[in-house]
Amino acid sequence: MSALPAPPPLDQIGARPFSFYPAILGIEQNEWLFRRATWSEVLVHNTKTGADIWIPRRFLGEASRIDEPVVIVGLTKELEYKGGLISPHERRVVEMPRLAADPALPSNTAEPRPAPIASIRLEGGAESRAGRLLISAIAFGIVACIVVVLILRDSATRVTYAPVMQTELGFTAADDYFSITSRLGPPKEDRWRSDRGEMQFRILKYPREGLNVILMGIDRKDAHYIGALDQNWHVVHATNEDTRNMLRAMKRF
Repeated sequence: MSALPAPPPLDQIGARPFSFYPAILGIEQNEWLFRRATWSEVLVHNTKTGADIWIPRRFLGEASRIDEPVVIVGLTKELEYKGGLISPHERRVVEMPRLAADPALPSNTAEPRPAPIASIRLEGGAESRAGRLLISAIAFGIVACIVVVLILRDSATRVTYAPVMQTELGFTAADDYFSITSRLGPPKEDRWRSDRGEMQFRILKYPREGLNVILMGIDRKDAHYIGALDQNWHVVHATNEDTRNMLRAMKRF
């Protein structure tokens, strides 16, 4: 018997509609069309909602050989659409404490028993003061531990977004405000700098991603993508060498 042909990759499905498995959380309709792809991401269009989203290639699996009633494209992880971005969905599991078995009960039955309570009696004078000091020291230690945990958690949260902008953005000079926001979501700030001269600049600020997207045109509606800067105003992407030099010389606004 001859071997079955390998499943086609997503960018070879063409104009046929397909569905993801498992379905992307946060999007009720699971019918998509392939738009275009870069080396790291694929742009797909939802036929019901009209939304265009970018999906990293590392999350895409194989496509089914059978297209009835629709082609199925597997996902390597369960994904979630939130805030205009795609990310792996994390299910939080809370483990319940196990019940200790009571020797007096049958082996398949467990019943919780209250822990023994030791009575503490503090006498007056020196013993009473020593007891109060001990309790104060324990309380101070607990508070100090909580403060350290909160500081470490806050530091870890701030570090999370630092490496994001080292990857390929995938934008070109053909992208405008609408194609950029369909992928990154609405910007935190949208500024327009109108200097003397023919070309003007528009900046879309995404502080959570550490990204400032720069567009250039004769007016706000005509502006198209020329590159991106990080939070320290360093160039992370440009459409060509001329725009890269232009971004390097650009001052904050």
